[in-house]
Amino acid sequence: MIDPNKLEEVKKVAWSACDTFRGVVDATEYKDYILDFLFLKYISDVWAEHYEEARKAYGEDEERIRRRMARERFVLPKGASFYDLYARRDADNLGELINEALDAIEEANKAKLADVFNVDFNNETKLGPTRDRNRRLKNLIEGFAGLNLRPSVVDEDIIGETYIYLIERFAAGAGKKAGEFYTPLQVSRLMARLVAPKPGDRLCDPACGSASMLLRAGEYIEATYKSHDYALFGQEVNSATYGFARMNMFLHGKDGATIVWGDTLNDPKLIERDALMKFDVVVANPPFSLDQWGAENAGNDRFARFWRGVPPKSKGDYAFVSHMVEAAKTREGRVGVVVPHGVLFRGGAEGRIRQALIEENLLDAVIGLPPNLFPTTGIPVAILVFDRARETGGAHEGRRDVMVIDASREYREGKRQNALEDAHVSRIVETYRTRATVERYARPVPIAEITSNDFNLNIPRYIDTAEAEAEIDIAAVEREIETLEGELAELRGKMKAHLKELGLHG
Repeated sequence: MIDPNKLEEVKKVAWSACDTFRGVVDATEYKDYILDFLFLKYISDVWAEHYEEARKAYGEDEERIRRRMARERFVLPKGASFYDLYARRDADNLGELINEALDAIEEANKAKLADVFNVDFNNETKLGPTRDRNRRLKNLIEGFAGLNLRPSVVDEDIIGETYIYLIERFAAGAGKKAGEFYTPLQVSRLMARLVAPKPGDRLCDPACGSASMLLRAGEYIEATYKSHDYALFGQEVNSATYGFARMNMFLHGKDGATIVWGDTLNDPKLIERDALMKFDVVVANPPFSLDQWGAENAGNDRFARFWRGVPPKSKGDYAFVSHMVEAAKTREGRVGVVVPHGVLFRGGAEGRIRQALIEENLLDAVIGLPPNLFPTTGIPVAILVFDRARETGGAHEGRRDVMVIDASREYREGKRQNALEDAHVSRIVETYRTRATVERYARPVPIAEITSNDFNLNIPRYIDTAEAEAEIDIAAVEREIETLEGELAELRGKMKAHLKELGLHG
């Protein structure tokens, strides 16, 4: 169980360390330095504690100590720890020393930590000339020096939660630029409950960002089934964010997760036997309406992902949807994707792809979410759920409706950003699972009705959210008018009397 007081302490120290770069480096970039250092401090403290335990057990027997430390989840090369850098914090080439230490850690842990560090601590353009750069880096090291992240003091959940907390804070401050690496916690938890992964599943996020959505999906399996029997896969195009995803998995003890770096739409890396790897669950919050996503090459895609049609070059939403559906196992895979509302009703190529997906009976639900949930945009978004078990031969092949839920009006309002609460999430999930009709909130819409609307999925077409106008009580209104007229006559009488006393005439 996480100690909330210790968690707040760790968060506070980590956030305070950000002062080193505020006003010098853009917030979208200084997060890279802070998160890299948080990770370095954590693995240094873990290594130091385990080394001390080995020394107590084996004394001066260096060979036995070495063998015990070799069984660790990672290797920390000599001279590469946070404490080695702390001891040399006054060096004239501090940025260079930090780079060398991080390179050594990656080299010693290629299978788990290759390419996780993606910033240059010796960059004069971003961190200033040597004297200023050394001063800032020394302040950063000293800022983290008082943070005790040893396993005997904090558990890895605290580190993972602090990591996600920092990503969330950076996202809130960075606005639209932050959308590439963070999905709000409750949205990720909602997605996990909607797609309901189970033990033995392979889970994938083809636009994984910092991998928070994948982690929440895994947590769902652990909480629901008390099982760790699942596999996580992700691909991320941004190199720095890819590094964060790898660190995030490591911090949460998911060393076995497969996170790859590359452009999912143009160069998918999760391949098996020269075909797309197939998954039980595919989830994503891809970039909204991505421009120049690679439409010019989609017609010749070697995986034939865009056989329903090629989305417009200025809007890649259905490119991600097409990839995700094709990556889901036939007759059983489940897909959940966050999309802008335009995906529900835009025409042209997008309309044709939407029609094909509906006619194939793959679309299982359309869920409208409240506005301003994301640091990326204030617009309301939706979640689309696809279920390949609705295909012929699948467990749900007889299902011929789409569950439409309008959850856009239920949220907790915030100054900068709105939020879903547990009750809101639970109501959405329960309504989806029961496929219940709830007035002005949800109903299962027959495919025939959607077809008659030209496959337009705009939610107000199917859910009437207008509040019924109260009936007018004519008798009560007449009584109120009579009362007001009586009061008005009384006031006129008093005014006439006052005027007479003053010698005036009304």
